[in-house]
Amino acid sequence: MHAYRSHTCAELNKAHEGQTVRLSGWVHRVRDHGGVLFIDLRDHYGVTQVLCDPDSPVFNEVEKVRSEWCIRIDGNVKARDESLVNPKIPTGEIEVFVRDMEVLGASDELPLMVFGEQEYPEETRLRYRYLDLRREKMQRNMVLRSNMIQSIRKRMWDIGFNEYQTPIITASSPEGARDFLVPSRLHPGKFYALPQAPQQFKQLMMVSGFDKYFQIAPCFRDEDPRADRSPADFYQLDMEMSFVTQQDVFDTIAPVMAGVFEEFGGGRKVDAAADWPQISYKDAAKWYGTDKPDLRNPIKMQDCSEHFRGSGFAIFANLLENEGTEIRAIPAPTGGSRKFCDRMNKFAQSEGLPGMGYIFWRDQGEGIEAAGPLAKNIGPERTEAIRQQLGLGVGDAAFFLGGKPKAFEGVAGKARTVIGEELGLIDKDRFAFAWIVDFPIYEKDEETGKIDFEHNPFSMPQGGMDALLADPLAVKGFQYDLACNGYELVSGAIRNHKPEIMFKAFEIAGYGKEEVEKRFGGMVNAFQYGAPPHGGCAAGIDRMVMLLADEANIREVIMFPMNQRAEDLMMSAPSEPMSEQLMELGLRVIPQDQ
Repeated sequence: MHAYRSHTCAELNKAHEGQTVRLSGWVHRVRDHGGVLFIDLRDHYGVTQVLCDPDSPVFNEVEKVRSEWCIRIDGNVKARDESLVNPKIPTGEIEVFVRDMEVLGASDELPLMVFGEQEYPEETRLRYRYLDLRREKMQRNMVLRSNMIQSIRKRMWDIGFNEYQTPIITASSPEGARDFLVPSRLHPGKFYALPQAPQQFKQLMMVSGFDKYFQIAPCFRDEDPRADRSPADFYQLDMEMSFVTQQDVFDTIAPVMAGVFEEFGGGRKVDAAADWPQISYKDAAKWYGTDKPDLRNPIKMQDCSEHFRGSGFAIFANLLENEGTEIRAIPAPTGGSRKFCDRMNKFAQSEGLPGMGYIFWRDQGEGIEAAGPLAKNIGPERTEAIRQQLGLGVGDAAFFLGGKPKAFEGVAGKARTVIGEELGLIDKDRFAFAWIVDFPIYEKDEETGKIDFEHNPFSMPQGGMDALLADPLAVKGFQYDLACNGYELVSGAIRNHKPEIMFKAFEIAGYGKEEVEKRFGGMVNAFQYGAPPHGGCAAGIDRMVMLLADEANIREVIMFPMNQRAEDLMMSAPSEPMSEQLMELGLRVIPQDQ
């Protein structure tokens, strides 16, 4: 017999009755039923009930075991009485009577329990991550992640992509986040960087003549953490293609994403990839208050400025006299009660606003009537026009925010989400995808008047060089994101592969030719030698698993994540280097003022 096991803890059933078996695993829990000890023995695959009574030669040793001891047992498979069968587990028809036992690894008192779903502080869970990962939910999440990546790889190979690896140690290349720098021992005073993404390398592959590339790529960015983003490293499905248009990229990656979500989504609905809407960045902000809208929420915001222009509601009427302002309405079907409207008003105040105007419609026996402070100020004609524009009726409400859109869109987007959640309008049993397109390349700083990049500077501008010779604020890029249920899952672009257009694009943002060559010399030089049109995208692996596992925090689907302060509590990182290491690298640490 094998030194540790003849079967896993998920394999045994009634067909094994009478056999002598060997199992190894962890003591999930121990129950003492009047001198008969029952142990749920757990391994990665499942749980088997083993039992021991005073007739067993190792009863005294079995009495000593505690939760999470790692043990090996030998025993005989017995069928359970019909009344004691547990249909919830594969091994529920049998139990194993213990004849021999070996303690493979005893456990100290546990800082957190593995059995059950008790809540523990995140700091405790991350410090003892190896224990936290023994929990059923965490095992399930990590297996889901592994299976999903395997599925992605197969899908990409099946459509003609080859997987290639790109360097982990490279040159610093600002791409919107801070680099992690790595000092060079052989070149004192110089630094490598961990790649924020394989962006430049994958573009260079296209210049090299490789037609379709993908990689499950690690990326490193020194960013502030949040619930849907890791503070140091993350993984993405990275892909690039030559001789493609924006639509070609959509037609390639969308079926892969749809297939993965159908395969691992637990039966939740996934719209056909061909039906995913393409929404301009401008419209996404206007309708949803965000460039990653949750389309499970049917609420669509609308511009209602004309109904307030010159009205009796002086705050909005005066606001609209300023250039670039508007009044945005957030419809709230079934939200037509003063209690709900007051609650949303408090939400606006919690977001730093003085409040949020509202109108709700009711039937007082004489037909539909508009109520609320706004209704009294603007009169029945205007409120009726608003109701008709928004398609609302009795029992419905609408909320209003005004000003320059960029100043209030974020709060409007949050309000839309809160309204959808509170009124039960969101279809939880669905993955709703949407392409966000037509990103503006430039923005203007209102204080300095300076033009700078608003989004990816390496996107091909729509209209090419001609577009760059006109109003830069009107220039849109062939850049796109794929949003799903309120998260950005994919980001990509058709690349700017023509040096003269690239230099002009950077010149508009105040970067001279010399600076571009210095920062991006490898890529710019390569484009001088017959670069093909190319484009691609990257899909966030961690966020995909987070959605599929129905988790709100990305750390629940990463094997060994850092905490909110970018610390690895289990491995005590970051740590202070030894003096010898600093001397070898020619570095000195300057103490920071506390």
